[in-house]
Amino acid sequence: MAYILAPAFGWVIWDKEADGYVRVVRKLYVDVPRRNGKTTLAGGIAIYMTAADGEPGAQVYALATNERQARFTFDPIRKLAERAPALKGHVKAYTNKIVHHASGSYFTVVSSVAEAMHGASVQAAVIDELHVHKSAELVETVETGTGSRRQPMVVTITTADDGRPNTIYARKRRYVEQLAVRAIKDPQTYGIVWGADEADDPFTEATWRKANPGYGVSPSASYLRGAATEARQDPAALASFLRLHLGIRTKQVTKYITLADWDASAGLVDESALTGRACFGGVDLSNVEDVTAVCWLFPAPDGSYDALWRFWLPEDRLKDMAKRTAGAADVWVREGWLTLTPGNVIDNEAITNRIGQDAAKFRVQTLGYDRWGATDVVRVLGDGGLTCVPINQGTASLNHPLKTLLRLTKSRQIRHGGNPVMRWMIDNLATTSDSGGNIKPDKANSGDKVDGVSALLNALKEAMAVQEAAKPPPATAPAQAVGDDRQMWRPTQRLNL
Repeated sequence: MAYILAPAFGWVIWDKEADGYVRVVRKLYVDVPRRNGKTTLAGGIAIYMTAADGEPGAQVYALATNERQARFTFDPIRKLAERAPALKGHVKAYTNKIVHHASGSYFTVVSSVAEAMHGASVQAAVIDELHVHKSAELVETVETGTGSRRQPMVVTITTADDGRPNTIYARKRRYVEQLAVRAIKDPQTYGIVWGADEADDPFTEATWRKANPGYGVSPSASYLRGAATEARQDPAALASFLRLHLGIRTKQVTKYITLADWDASAGLVDESALTGRACFGGVDLSNVEDVTAVCWLFPAPDGSYDALWRFWLPEDRLKDMAKRTAGAADVWVREGWLTLTPGNVIDNEAITNRIGQDAAKFRVQTLGYDRWGATDVVRVLGDGGLTCVPINQGTASLNHPLKTLLRLTKSRQIRHGGNPVMRWMIDNLATTSDSGGNIKPDKANSGDKVDGVSALLNALKEAMAVQEAAKPPPATAPAQAVGDDRQMWRPTQRLNL
């Protein structure tokens, strides 16, 4: 593990305030497949920082999403402290703490409750399995708790995640990748990532050796050979094999719409240029304390679409949303992608007012909505002049729009301007199907919120329905009025805007 220890502890610089040499590296990031001894190594660093670094009153922590995970780092070192001749007599091991009495230092376990770390003066910390941390709060609390130390060390150890954006793992991994290509400079951060490339053959020994620094010892060749054999036969096992043993960020399940396809379809959407154009609306109203989304979908003569979204969130829910998006929600608010409404419940008046403003700017044909929770908003909009159409949220109704959305995305026929809130929701999207193969969004099993997707599908459902109704009847059919049997809330008066 010379690639880890030598740079982290070997690079020093003269510090005038400390009147001596101190380590350059303060943040160490190690991303390596399973069974390569990273937790054992991190535990060794932790006991060194406790008893041998010369720091009086050092506070050293093993941290994870729960105490059980944190103990994977702590417990082996506790056993060493009890039995190893080099440590015996120098440290005292307790159930949850190892104490070095000579310096007044200790090594202990803390779970994911970040409040337990507030006020700590952290000399060192080991953050285990970063990829399972849902919030950045614990990591940020630990890092900001090192400010009073001469040469602290925060060690982050992890295996690859499933490729989800807007997580603390994705943020840290991206930072290390930017350092590697020298896009940014930060001498205090050192990271190393072991893994195969996606183009590598996952079933060859050369690939296994490339991704695993401990190959042949831990993991053993026979172990990886057995895991590879299983992965050949089972797609689900293949995803796990690629991520856990080859360090490739890959989804455990196949995404219905990949971020690569969605990003490639972004295009440019100039809202000012859409003024006066015909469009179809879709709304997905939240419960009283969550995200509400409206989508405006503008058909183009060539069969493509431009899409705009409006997103709202009660301001008291922003902290929770920021946690779930590794701070991205705060950025969305600052940049105007997400609008906050006062208090802890959604403000329906703010939503209807904005929809009314948009209706004065665009030529809104119809507005599709989910019946659930939409009664008051729909009544106001309908009375104001908009034709509001209820959209059933079952597979029979959403199958065609969802499959059409996939086709439009892959063929680059839906331009969305890279809206970051919608990008997050596309990555969250999971689908479910019925016995006939019809599909719909699966909100229960999606990674997080997909309200923007639902709003888009409601708008697309309306656009497709109107376009279908406008088609001439087949030549063999008797002449008749063409329409649909949808029950609409039709306007009683035009919007006076």
